[in-house]
Amino acid sequence: MTTGGGDRDGEVHGGTRSEMSGSSRDVVQAGSVSGGVHFHDHGGREHGGRERNRPAPRQLLRDTRGFVNRADELEQLNAVLPGRDGEPLVVSICVIAGTAGAGKTSLALHWAHRIKERFPDGQLYINLRGYDPQEPVPAQVALRRFLSALGIPSDAVPHDIDDAAALYRSVVADRRMLIVLDNASSVGQVRPLLPGGDRCLTIVTSRNRLSGLAIRDGAQRLTLGTLAEAEAVALLRVVTAGFRPQEGEENLVELSRLCARLPLALRIAAERAASHPHMRLEELIADLRDESALWDALSSGDEEEAEAVRTVFAWSYRALPGEASRVFRLLGLHPGPDFGAEAISALVGTPVRRTRQLLDVLVGAHLVEQTGPDRYEFHDLLRVYAADLVREEESGAAHGEALRRLLDWYLHTADAAQAWVEPEEDRVPLEQHADAVRPLTFADYDRAVEWSERERAGVLPAVRAAEAAGLDGHAWRLALVWRYGQPPSAPAAEWLPIGTIGLRAARRAGDRAGVARLLDGLGIVHRRLDRLTESRDHHRGAREIWRELGDRRGEAVSLNALGLLELRGRRLAAAEGLFGQAMDAFVERGDIAWQAVVLANRGRVRHEAGLLDAAADDAGNALAIHRDRGERASVGDALSILSAVHVDRGEPEAGLGAAREALDIALELRDHTLEGYWLLALGAAQRASGDLGAAQESYQRSAALHRRLGDRGREARAWHGAGTVYARLGRHGEAAAFHRQAAAVHRELGDAWSEAVALDGLAASLQAERPEEARRLRRDVLRLVAAFDDPRAVALRSRVASAL
Repeated sequence: MTTGGGDRDGEVHGGTRSEMSGSSRDVVQAGSVSGGVHFHDHGGREHGGRERNRPAPRQLLRDTRGFVNRADELEQLNAVLPGRDGEPLVVSICVIAGTAGAGKTSLALHWAHRIKERFPDGQLYINLRGYDPQEPVPAQVALRRFLSALGIPSDAVPHDIDDAAALYRSVVADRRMLIVLDNASSVGQVRPLLPGGDRCLTIVTSRNRLSGLAIRDGAQRLTLGTLAEAEAVALLRVVTAGFRPQEGEENLVELSRLCARLPLALRIAAERAASHPHMRLEELIADLRDESALWDALSSGDEEEAEAVRTVFAWSYRALPGEASRVFRLLGLHPGPDFGAEAISALVGTPVRRTRQLLDVLVGAHLVEQTGPDRYEFHDLLRVYAADLVREEESGAAHGEALRRLLDWYLHTADAAQAWVEPEEDRVPLEQHADAVRPLTFADYDRAVEWSERERAGVLPAVRAAEAAGLDGHAWRLALVWRYGQPPSAPAAEWLPIGTIGLRAARRAGDRAGVARLLDGLGIVHRRLDRLTESRDHHRGAREIWRELGDRRGEAVSLNALGLLELRGRRLAAAEGLFGQAMDAFVERGDIAWQAVVLANRGRVRHEAGLLDAAADDAGNALAIHRDRGERASVGDALSILSAVHVDRGEPEAGLGAAREALDIALELRDHTLEGYWLLALGAAQRASGDLGAAQESYQRSAALHRRLGDRGREARAWHGAGTVYARLGRHGEAAAFHRQAAAVHRELGDAWSEAVALDGLAASLQAERPEEARRLRRDVLRLVAAFDDPRAVALRSRVASAL
């Protein structure tokens, strides 16, 4: 196995870090915003980051074809609406509760389409998957999707759920919107998604009563039962109209009874009848009775309605062609919330074109729903049914082979994505995939990223499925490949459970190099989650394994990561010592790429210490190597160091040029973590050149990005930068608010140096009106920097002492 495995990232001025290749999708615990600290709007976005002139979202799924009946229920729902459009809503939450298959979603969508014109600011819809066999959609994920639809960039959505919910309420506060929360399982899943006022109407569907919404939030609940006999017959007639001759009432009544008069079962049965127009209805009913007898024999005492639904599923399943029925039951093995045709082609072992045809058969039978181009999903009941079928009708060997093919597809396609997303990182050695598997390849960077965005929700379930099946090789390799193949702006916290499963699997498999790579990867993530003890433990564990294996390169990668931890704590001599050890190993091996990485990291140490000429030499040499090798993210990192050096030398125009080039790279890579960091460098250069409005925009955008990523230290640095801009503008009260908030966060994180820098800015802002507080703050600065002896720290101490 190849060695390495640590991300090529480095620390930056102020004790935080630059995310380098393979290291830019990380999240730490988000902090709340001080109520007194806010940015003023600078053009393109409204408060909260919403883009102006963005079309209102229209997310409702299409109305159910041939919806009939439920007249009484629709009348009850209409009663909550005010007499005239624009008036406040008396009831702003409607809960439609009822058993599985009762038609809750159909009723909610039908009513929503009838009243949507009353809500001119748009409609939001989400399936919360509260009853799927897999995990329900967390409220945090739902908030992110809604805020994105409302014009808030995903990178500006706070990681903390309370902050995200507050932003959501703020954005919809002055809008008249219709919101559909489908398949909710609990009040906790729903409450963060509720607007705060009386201008929006929220429709919730659930199998549960959700009594808490009625008690605390004033929701009106409508409990949906089965259809009346006449309504059930009417639904059968509507769906089969034009496909079959007029049927006798008695047969339709019997068919509806066998379906328990549940709309889901009725529609599937009617579709079967419509697709066999020359078969007498009596024969279809006889078939259904046979399936009912089968389910009765296998019944475990479930309620009658559930058994009726299963009976109809079985009836429809038995009518499928052989190939289609095999696809349906093997879909029960797919662990993700949705799936594409290419993945199912691997699962089933058939060509993609034929797989699409078979999926179309399942869509036509209402057993699978197509949600977009080449994307499909199950009703939760049908997913459970398919999973039962695959256990009953497929041998253990066939079951295992199908899952292995699916995991092969994920693993090899993720590897192809890594070749574009993180080409500098070492590839994971993979075993040959099964013959029937056709992994995707990508023509360019954007297509690779788009694939990883589409599939990201399915990777954690896939790794879990591999572990559960005892496929440890697939589990740890997929976890490690996904570390570098995941979307560039995916938060680090998203990979942590994947990496943890991968580490367990690699240990069971006895692959020591795989264990070391995963330890280094987890160490990097823990560092970005501000879990520095855990980070150090992981990197030290990796270093020990590399030593045992005699792998100098792997050991050097771990030493580089440990150096970054020392730099984060501003232990500059220790950091340079570790980088020196890593450099010796990389020189010994002739590894030019990693030599350039360590050069840049050493340049950060030297810039932090105020050794500007040495920092410029290191960063310049690193830049030349990275440009020659075409490593774009590493080029941007070196440019960001050079930008800071130019600004400190009093060369703002050169600093601007370097920072702008770095930012362009981040935008090309669609990497919000790199963008957020390099905006700090750009803001500093803009401030130094006197372009204060542009600097403020850069700091505002950086703060929003870091808020979403949950990087409190960097968000505080953006606040501090904003404070320096306000001070230059003579707006000292606003400057003080930003500096005070930045200092509080740095104090909480234990970052003494950054806290001292923020307090120094706060003291300057308070000097004119509150000189005594300014003196006290400067004494605090001297206390905080007393332990630092580098030239930059000496200069700060001297200046603050003079001010005192």
